Amino acid sequence: MTDITIQNFESELLQASMQQPVLLDIWAPWCGPCKALGPLLEKLEVAYAGRFKLTKLNSDEQPEISSQLSQAFGVRSIPFCVMFVGGQPVDGFVGALPEAQIREFLDKHVPSTEALEAEEELAEAEELLAEGDTEAALQRLQDTLAKDPGNETARFDFVRALLEIGQTAAAIEAFAPLAAKAADTLTPNPRLAALATWLRACQSAPQARDIDTLAQAIAANKRDFEARFELAQSLLASQQFTAAMDELLEIIMRDKAWNGELARKTYVAILELMAKPAPKVAAAEVKKGALELAGRAHVEPSDPVLDQYRRKLSMALF
Repeated sequence: MTDITIQNFESELLQASMQQPVLLDIWAPWCGPCKALGPLLEKLEVAYAGRFKLTKLNSDEQPEISSQLSQAFGVRSIPFCVMFVGGQPVDGFVGALPEAQIREFLDKHVPSTEALEAEEELAEAEELLAEGDTEAALQRLQDTLAKDPGNETARFDFVRALLEIGQTAAAIEAFAPLAAKAADTLTPNPRLAALATWLRACQSAPQARDIDTLAQAIAANKRDFEARFELAQSLLASQQFTAAMDELLEIIMRDKAWNGELARKTYVAILELMAKPAPKVAAAEVKKGALELAGRAHVEPSDPVLDQYRRKLSMALF
């Protein structure tokens, strides 16, 4: 349990909630219900065994923070508890609720034991993937999905790893729970759509003409876009990402609108596949009052190859 002040607000509350849910208990020494609620929350923090972190804020000593949160939620009384997840205040409750109701509140935001174990296995799998140990990573990812089938990151990594070792049929089966979301154009998910593009390329590769035949067709007719796209698909299936983009770029430069902009869409998908996953969103800004609830922006180092191919696409389009 940590006491929150203006000095440690960002580190102990906002940044800490990027790693695990943090419950902030706003109280005051003169508040009777606060004295009843405090020990119960401490008991629950122990019972939940690290699945959330409890913090406390004395509203008399830290009025700036307490008043801003009260205004944000439209609350005027204490005890007032606010749940922070991913750097943001996401929910809250007022009053000294019974233990059962508090548990119900916590269970909406706090990961299950199985989900925590799955996250640990996912982190191990990602380390193994970075080290090039795909076989061991696949086993970890399978274990993760067995505990948490809805873990989208684990399923993405699992499908990608299967494609990297040429197990297309297994990848298609593993991707099935994400297929509808990948195809959703109303709320697009670029990473999933890119993975679907790679899957389609791998599916079509066995029926594609060989590289020499395609090269000859292209040499005979620079505007044989069907042959050039087929070549790009084969290169994508074999993980020659930049070579595939080179072929797609030739189509884009000659006919941007060809086949419903298929060349551009595939090029963008490959860029997405090559890019590192975006970091977790930093703490959201809440600007009611003088205090700004915001974390510092995290800037990932640029990839020179990605930057080069983004520039190439921009020049071809504009």
